[in-house]
Amino acid sequence: MGSEAALLLWVVMVAAVVVGGQSKFMVYNTSHTIVSGKLNVHLVPHTHDDVGWLKTVDQYYVGSNNSIQGACVQNVLDSLIPALLADKNRKFIYVEQAFFQRWWRDQSQAMQLVVKQLVSSGQLEFINGAMSMHDEAATHYIDMIDQTTLGHRFIKEEFNVTPRIGWQIDPFGHSAVQAYLLGAEVGFDSFFYGRIDYQDRAKRKNEKSLEVVWRGSKSLGSSSQIFAGAFPQNYEPPSGFYFEVNDASPVVQDDPDLFDYNVQERVDDFVAAAVSQANITRTNHIMWTMGTDFKYQYAHTWFRQLDKLIHYVNLDGRVNALYSSPSIYTDAKYATNESWPLKTDDFFPYADRDNAYWTGYFTSRPALKRYVRIMSGYYLAARQLEFFKGRSKSTNTDSLGDALAIAQHHDAVTGTEKQHVANDYAKRLSIGYKEAEQLVSSSLACLVEPASGREKPTTKFQQCPLLNVSYCPASEAHLSEGKSLIVVIYNSLGWKREDVVRIPVFNEDVTVHDSEGKEIESQLVPLVEAYVSLRNYHVKAYLGHTPTQTPKYWLVFAVSVPPIGFSSYTISSAKKPGSSSSRSSVYTFNTSEASTVEVGQGNLKLTFSTEQEKLTNYVNSRSLVKETVKQSYGFYTGYNGSSDKVPQNSGAYIFRPNGTFIIKPEEVSSTIVRGPIIDEVHQQINSWIYQITRLHKGKEHVEVEYIVGPIPINDGTGKEVVTQITTAVDNNKTFYTDSNGRDFIKRIRDYRADWDLNVNQPVAGNYYPIQGKLYFRIDPLGEGAKWRRSYGQEIYSPLLFAFSEQDSDNWINSHRPTFSGIDSSYSLPDNVAIITLQDLDGGKILLRLAHLYEIGEDKDLSVLTNVELKKLFPGKEVSRSNELLDTSQASWLVDNSVISYIICRLMFASQISKVTETSLSANQERRVMEKKRLVWKVEGPSSENDDSKLSRGGPVDPAALVVELAPMEIRTFIIDLVPNLVSSV
Repeated sequence: MGSEAALLLWVVMVAAVVVGGQSKFMVYNTSHTIVSGKLNVHLVPHTHDDVGWLKTVDQYYVGSNNSIQGACVQNVLDSLIPALLADKNRKFIYVEQAFFQRWWRDQSQAMQLVVKQLVSSGQLEFINGAMSMHDEAATHYIDMIDQTTLGHRFIKEEFNVTPRIGWQIDPFGHSAVQAYLLGAEVGFDSFFYGRIDYQDRAKRKNEKSLEVVWRGSKSLGSSSQIFAGAFPQNYEPPSGFYFEVNDASPVVQDDPDLFDYNVQERVDDFVAAAVSQANITRTNHIMWTMGTDFKYQYAHTWFRQLDKLIHYVNLDGRVNALYSSPSIYTDAKYATNESWPLKTDDFFPYADRDNAYWTGYFTSRPALKRYVRIMSGYYLAARQLEFFKGRSKSTNTDSLGDALAIAQHHDAVTGTEKQHVANDYAKRLSIGYKEAEQLVSSSLACLVEPASGREKPTTKFQQCPLLNVSYCPASEAHLSEGKSLIVVIYNSLGWKREDVVRIPVFNEDVTVHDSEGKEIESQLVPLVEAYVSLRNYHVKAYLGHTPTQTPKYWLVFAVSVPPIGFSSYTISSAKKPGSSSSRSSVYTFNTSEASTVEVGQGNLKLTFSTEQEKLTNYVNSRSLVKETVKQSYGFYTGYNGSSDKVPQNSGAYIFRPNGTFIIKPEEVSSTIVRGPIIDEVHQQINSWIYQITRLHKGKEHVEVEYIVGPIPINDGTGKEVVTQITTAVDNNKTFYTDSNGRDFIKRIRDYRADWDLNVNQPVAGNYYPIQGKLYFRIDPLGEGAKWRRSYGQEIYSPLLFAFSEQDSDNWINSHRPTFSGIDSSYSLPDNVAIITLQDLDGGKILLRLAHLYEIGEDKDLSVLTNVELKKLFPGKEVSRSNELLDTSQASWLVDNSVISYIICRLMFASQISKVTETSLSANQERRVMEKKRLVWKVEGPSSENDDSKLSRGGPVDPAALVVELAPMEIRTFIIDLVPNLVSSV
């Protein structure tokens, strides 16, 4: 044992020395384990450490800014270790890896050895194991996977253990995707959570159904079900059993020579609380969560009392108390061979009392929510480009990955944090983006360079993070004689993509050429004043000053981009009359004019009434769908409940409206913009709401983009702005919302499947999480899934733009104008997406393939499908030899410009040497995970629980290398590539 560990033990021994003549050292028996035939009270010491909330993540870690909240995670972990060393029976669980990893990096090798021994013995257990305890409403499933993977792989690499238990005790409602995807599919044996509707909790207490088998996926069925449990109240101890310094609960005073001796009183309190919980819990095992937010800052105060309670409660003998963990508790539950109620949907929306629906946070801090989502799609694309170039220690995607992981926390992307904390999250994302931006630019430069120039790539790319507010310095440059703007457009999806792009420009007479040098059709759309003011506001915040010039137009053109690859487009001054972009026709009319106007050039056409409050006719000539659609804006006034008997305001967490008010439109003009590629209808709804309805040539959906704000508050009233889309579709109060961008959950207004809902908030109780810009399409029954699924991937993974100014017009001939990272004859099936392609250390690749369709969702695409790995990684079939250099040997060369070409082209001279399927979080082999998986019994007739018709993809043949995916499967692989650097040159 190292000197530091020896010192810790010495401190513990000194603390045990008795001072005083008559006192004697007391040894508490804490060695008790499970006792059959008795009520077993599993005491689980824990702390819940928010990765930012009232303070920033750094402030919470070091314990600064304590005038806001007295919390220091560093103190928790520092005091925990000697407390565990003092008694081998003590246990503790730790959750948030964003904090633990910081602390771990600061420790000496001796201390790290001590901690590893505590983990190995089971005294310290990592539960959940993700970087943060992510939200389950505003998060996307890919972000949930990524941030969990970061934590799980660290734990595996440092401690060689895999977390067994899901622990989402504080998020504000719980999703079905969390249960099966971030539960069963990451190898968890159980999943515990804290917040369910107060009416649901009351019913479950009466039925002893707080603990269930949760089957969250109708496509995967019992193969991804998990044992799941909600706590009787929250994730805190029973009342009267809080033992942090200065907590009000009475301690166990067991010295008869002192006043206030209370052992029997405390034992009686313990037994009463245990029996009360046992009355609402099945089996003779109950769990007490002994801790709460930022507790155990002086861990000895807790463990001293827990030692005494275990000792004296077990001497009493009525119940059995023991140090435990969620893993031990889960195994004990499983050993009872009990059958459990079945849960199949989710726990949204969540209310903790009559007028407190936690649906307000679905829209809190929308700018941060958008920033997280945009950075998520960018991170996916950046990791692909990092794979093509090869990982570098100096410029990589790690910082962005860490920032995104922290931003998934349930007080981050939710918008429920303080303003300075929200600023901190955004700052971290910005720093991560700048590093990833450098990587993306250098990777693209490497890929576009001709063979003769790849040793020292000369192409310099710029990107435009503020393109959404029409600010892009690279595209706004005035194209002088002989100058051209090269736009490289990268597609991170696994199939060819046809889309329409827009970039701001100054020049009126411009022309666009594609990757083959052919002139293509383009359109100039005027930049409206609503965009200009928005642009100036954000650019000033970004740069510190207002831009001196404003572009006049959006340049719009159609692009075609290969899978996992890019296409190049050249924008230059028109060289001959008639060759420049088409100008849009613009017609402005006042709302007082009574007329109709039609837009749309393909199968889909919309007919607008120029009179406000009139319906829009939606006609698709291909599907023969005709429908009337009305869109209106309104707002709910926030409720001021300060003077109520039970105070409850509307706010960042809670949506509590005080009536409904429709915005009365002002007498303002509307504008129709038409052109060969897009048609737009611009509407000024009122002085602070502006909307653009857009139809693309060849597309069959409507895109609605809106600018809301600044919302007027001079009347002292908070406002929740909503848009309402009304159709004549008779849906009988039934609709569907997505679950973390993955599954779709059936909803019925004012109805809950699990209990008879007492409707007290008919508005707030029917809101569910979705995201920003609106896209709508009306299809015949049973035909909508294909558009919803495929276009949903395109929304999540937008095209990535990189710009470079060139002096000559033969750039296309002197560079690589187009590129695809997969075999030129291959693209992924329409029902499969690559959600992770990431370069790992040691020549390994992390690959995730996701089937996009639920069972029965589409007659053609909700089926078993195949992916050919050899065509995803098209390398030369070469044998191993001494000339082959693996990535671990080559990693030091990544930043050496002399052979940057070799690293960039590594994939094309590789063969797959090994494919290992893993759990979703890539921390254990799938076959090992499945072998140790606990199979839980479910209540009810066997016919109700039969899912024998559901399927899973089979194992990967090491020779054929074909992956099968069943509906909604995500399969994760670690792939070893053998590079042949010599042949690639």
